[in-house]
Formats: sequence, structure tokens, C-alpha cells
Amino acid sequence: MAIDARIRELGNRHRSLDEAIQQELHRPSADPLKLREMKRRKLRLKEELHQLSAQA
Repeated sequence: MAIDARIRELGNRHRSLDEAIQQELHRPSADPLKLREMKRRKLRLKEELHQLSAQA
């Protein structure tokens, strides 16, 4: 049960980061450093999601 809750939490954070990335991309003066960091965090979340899904 705890793994399922963690997967849901990570999924929510992943979606939130995706939305933030999309918003930043649509800004006229998007910050490339901010975008790169958000994409890295999103990738780390995705990797953790895959690892947990394999365990569930």
C-alpha cells in the first residue's frame, strides 16, 4: 500500500513539473537554466516511478 501511495505522489509531482515546464516554455523570455533543472527533476521522478512500478 505504501508503494502505491508513493507512486501516486510521484505521478502528481511529475505532472506538476510538466505543467510548470510548459508554462515556462510559453513565456517570451523562458529561462533555459530553470527549464533544464525542471527537466532534470522530472526525469529523476520518472526514473523513480519506473523503479517503484517494477516493485509493485
